[in-house]
Amino acid sequence: MTADHLIAFQGELGAYGHLACKAAFPEMTPLPCAAFEDAFAAVADGRARLALIPIENSIAGRVADIHHLMPASKLHIIGEHFQPVNHHLLALPGATLDEIRTVKSHVHALGQCRAFLRAHNIQPVVAADTAGSAAEVARRQDKSLAAIASELAGEIYGLASLAANIEDADHNTTRFLVMAREAMEPRPHSQPCITTFVFRVRNVPAALYKAMGGFATNGVNMTKLESYQVGGQFTATQFYADVEGHPEEANLRLALEELAFFSHEVRILGVYPAHPFRFGNRAPRPGA
Repeated sequence: MTADHLIAFQGELGAYGHLACKAAFPEMTPLPCAAFEDAFAAVADGRARLALIPIENSIAGRVADIHHLMPASKLHIIGEHFQPVNHHLLALPGATLDEIRTVKSHVHALGQCRAFLRAHNIQPVVAADTAGSAAEVARRQDKSLAAIASELAGEIYGLASLAANIEDADHNTTRFLVMAREAMEPRPHSQPCITTFVFRVRNVPAALYKAMGGFATNGVNMTKLESYQVGGQFTATQFYADVEGHPEEANLRLALEELAFFSHEVRILGVYPAHPFRFGNRAPRPGA
C-alpha cells in the first residue's frame, strides 16, 4: 500500500476517527496512529497523504491540544468533515442488557450517554478511548462488561450491539479537519469557503476589540474564535478563528488587513470548501 492511498487518524481501528475516514474518503485506507502528533507526523513525513483530525464536538467542545499541535505541524487544512456520533452499547455475543454491570469508554462518550447509563444502573469506568474499550471487552470475555463505541468497533472486535444511538443528544456531531502537506485552495468566488487562521494581538488595551472590528465592518461572518496560552506566558494569548470567505475576496482581504495592523502575527492555516453540513436549512453564502 503506497502512502498516496493512506489517511491517518488518531486511535485504534473502530474509533470514530476511523469511521470518519471511511465516510469522508471511502477510497483510501485508514492508518491508525497512537497520538495526534503521530497522525500529523505521518503526513509530514510522507507516510500518508492525508490526516483526518477532530477539532471540536457539538457537545464536548474543542478537542484538547489540537490548537497547539496544528500550527506546529506545518500542514495545511484542505477540507472539513462533519461526522454524526452514534454510540452503541457493545458486549459479548449472547450477553443481555440486564447482565451488564460496568461499561468502559472515553470520558466524553460516557458523559454523552449519562441518561442511558443511569436508567439501566450501569457503572461507567473511564478508559483511554472508545475502540480500545471495545477491544478490551472482547479480550476479557466478561458478560457483565460492555463498551460504548461505534457500530464499526463492534464489527471489528466481534461484539454485539445491545442498544444503538444511546447518546443523550441526537445532534452529537464531531467536526474533523483534513490535513495535507500542500495547500489546495479553491478559487475565489467559486464556492462557499472557510478560512482558518491563528493570530496574536498586541498587548495593548482594546487590541482584540479593534482587531475584530474589520470583520464586522466588512460583513465577514466569524464562525469560531477561541483563545489559548502560548509560550507559558499568561500575556501571550493566541487566538484561533474560522471565518466564512476566501482571503482574496474583497471583504475578507480588508478584514485581514485590519487584523494584521493590530496583531503581532497572523497565520493562515487553510482555505478550504465549506462542508454542506454547515448550512443545514440555510442557503450557503456565495463568495463576495
